Amino acid sequence: VGIASAACLARDGHQVMGVDPQPAKVDLVRKGRSPIVEKHVDGLLAEALADGKLQATTSPAEAVAATDLAFVCVGTPSRKNGSLDTSAVERVCEEIGAAIATRDAPYTVVMRSTILPGTMRNIVIPALKRSAGRHADTLRVANNPEFLRESTAVYDYDNPPKTVVGSDDPSVAAEVLSLYAGLPGPKVATRLEVGEMVKYADNVWHATKVAFANEIGNIAKAVGVDSWEVMDIFCQDTKLNISPYYMKPGFAFGGSCLPKDVRALTFKGRELDLDLPLLNSLIPT
Repeated sequence: VGIASAACLARDGHQVMGVDPQPAKVDLVRKGRSPIVEKHVDGLLAEALADGKLQATTSPAEAVAATDLAFVCVGTPSRKNGSLDTSAVERVCEEIGAAIATRDAPYTVVMRSTILPGTMRNIVIPALKRSAGRHADTLRVANNPEFLRESTAVYDYDNPPKTVVGSDDPSVAAEVLSLYAGLPGPKVATRLEVGEMVKYADNVWHATKVAFANEIGNIAKAVGVDSWEVMDIFCQDTKLNISPYYMKPGFAFGGSCLPKDVRALTFKGRELDLDLPLLNSLIPT
């Protein structure tokens, strides 16, 4: 996310300084080479360096001193119990806060890392303010979830399904959204916690779609039906099957068809001795 965003922002005319604690990665970027394998990034980095739009450093203090806005793009991996490890986020925010403490001008910190609702208010902002000290009042914060896929990050950056910025300050949200003014798709300014939750809604929905297709595929295979043909026909219905129609939190589904058909299909799955945890959970959920 960091290197693809840096390359695209520099290409779009912004002065960008990339920061990483590993000197080897910084050296690669300074040579116009990407530290990861990602289509088009190498070329964009080389062009940005040639145009004087991109620098790289291991020093957060140097980067904050030379810029007006920081994107935090560090990893938030899972711990063994499934909880989110936000230690890298907190550490980087403390480093940025310490750098803010040496400057008087307002500074904007934008979280691109995937974080659960409440992380901005309970971890990010306190870490920034704790380190910024008396300069904490110059701090401006926002959450800007990314929707970049590995191997197509540059394409996804240029063709976002939506651009979302969460902030308690409308002027901060407008500032961040202005960076994406030339990109297609809806641009949404919302509250911090909504911005945090949107990314999880997206990714868990994508995971649900994969699991759903696989379970339908397992039933289809067991009864001798071409599951690819079934799902190809299913996806051609964009009025109901792929639409916002059923995506409205509220009461459970009802009527004569949905409960009956879910029960019939899950009964068939038990009859075929298939393990269908997603479909079997629909009625209880």
